[in-house]
This record gives sequence, structure tokens and C-alpha cells, in this order.
Amino acid sequence: MITKSPTRNSQPATHNPTSRLIEKAKHLGFLAVGFSRPERPMFFDQFCEWIASDKQGDMRWIGRHLDLRENPKTLLEGCQTIVSLAYPYSSKKPCTPDGFTTARYTEPKKTDYHDQLRELGRRLSRIIVEEYPESRIRICVDSAPILERSFAYASGMGFIGKNNMLIIPGHGSYVFLMEILTTASLPLSKNKPVKSQCGTCTQCLDACPTGALESPFSLDASKCLSYLTIECRGAVDSKAGRYMDNCFFGCDVCQEVCPFNTERYSRDFSLPSTDEILGMEEECFKEQFGKTAFARAGLGKIKSNIKAIRSAVVQ
Repeated sequence: MITKSPTRNSQPATHNPTSRLIEKAKHLGFLAVGFSRPERPMFFDQFCEWIASDKQGDMRWIGRHLDLRENPKTLLEGCQTIVSLAYPYSSKKPCTPDGFTTARYTEPKKTDYHDQLRELGRRLSRIIVEEYPESRIRICVDSAPILERSFAYASGMGFIGKNNMLIIPGHGSYVFLMEILTTASLPLSKNKPVKSQCGTCTQCLDACPTGALESPFSLDASKCLSYLTIECRGAVDSKAGRYMDNCFFGCDVCQEVCPFNTERYSRDFSLPSTDEILGMEEECFKEQFGKTAFARAGLGKIKSNIKAIRSAVVQ
């Protein structure tokens, strides 16, 4: 999404617009804000090596537009600043009455996070165009080929854990990331990248149900339960079903065991029973979940995930 402010003759305010932006972001509920220049992203070479290793499964779109990923300025002509933002999602695990769960980020009673964050991004962007009336804006929420964790890390928001998640000290990794690209040259903070605090800990690698975390910072997405239950076009087989435990959409295991996620495990009974889901028609699904994160995978995929778990239990 690209927006432009009305044209008017005005100079940037003399006070620090970065401070005003941070204050507004925190008022809107963002946990962290970082600023960086649209330069070649950190870890780009490692990303290219990962693509070349063919570990992205069916997600071939990830390997497209590498030129855009390497040069973020091509995403917005005249881009001068990348604003990285982290927004928290609930640490409670959505649960059905019969004990099945989904990944925390799904938040079944809320609109899909893409829509939530775009609206917050629009509200936050008003400050930039007020301070820099000729500036243009592009809001990115998983909607552009940009290495968002690289820029979040470069801006000093947090560090990359061995599970590849951005970890924000004092909060953890239960966050959504988004970016605001702007032609305004915002003053950069003096924050430096946060040094990894994982130390010798390997809890995330040890706990990964399928061994998708092959080594620190190395993920084979084709083995990851989040990929298999959401992005993978095929049905989950009974073998994968055995690894899913009772979680039929996504996987939080590598985050649940992370010492930086300090919230106690709790459940949010916000889902219908699995029998209700299996008996659900498309119209009912769209009415209840059509604007949520579940819409991405669709009812057919969700039903097959539940069946895979049940099949594994029977075996």
C-alpha cells in the first residue's frame, strides 16, 4: 500500500519526529520501533543460500524477486527510511472444548493480523506525512519481498534466536512484524543490533517435533509443522499427524520452550469443537472465520489437519 500526503509548502518540524513516531506507536500498542536505511539487508547471502538449498517446500514465491529483497529502495521509489515495528499477539493458546489447539497468532476472535496492522500502520503514517508533507509511504505486512527480521535486527529492536525468530528482550518472540517504508529521511536512533542472548541454549532445536530446526538458525521449512499445516498444498499424512500432538494449525513449540517467552502456558477456549469444525460447511466457515488467520489455509485444509491427528491417535 502506497500513500502520499496532500501537497503543501511546509518544512519538517524542528522537534524530533522520530520521538513523536515512537510515542504514537507505543500508544497504538506496538512493543518496539526501529529505524534503518534501505540498504542491502543483513543476512541476505544466508537467505540466498537457504533458497539454493531448496528448503522452502512449496513456497516457491519466497525465492522470487531476489533483486527486490536485496535492494529495498526498489519497493518504494525514493525510499530513505525503513521503520520496523513489532506488535504483540496473545500468549494464550486458542483451544477447542475437546482439547485441540492452534498457534497463538491465530487469535480466532480477531480479524486477521494483516488487516489489523495495516490499519494501525495507516494511523501511524499520518505522523510522517504531517512532519514531511511531500513524503510517500508504503506499508508492508507480509505483502512485499522484504527481509523484515533483518531490518528489525539491524534497527536494534531485538536479536535473532536459534529458532530464527526475532526475540525482543523483556518480551520474547510472540510478535507480528511490519514495516513502513518512506521517502522521508527520518533521523536514525543510535541503537545497535542486539547481541544474541541465546548462549549455549538449544531448547528450541531439541524440542522441534520434526527436526525442522536442523541446527542453530537453520530451518528446513518443508519439515516444519507450521508449513505442513498451513502453507503446504498437500494433506498432512498420519506420520506428521503423530508429531502434531493436538495442534491442528501451526506450531509454537520452538517458542514455547524459549526462556525469553516468560508468559505462563494458558489456554483460550475460543474455538468450536473439532466435531463442529469437521461438520462445518463453507458458508458457515466463512461467516465465522472468513476474516481471521484461518481463512488463509481454508476449511478443507483445516479439516484434513484434524483428521491427520485423529488418524495418528488411532494408529
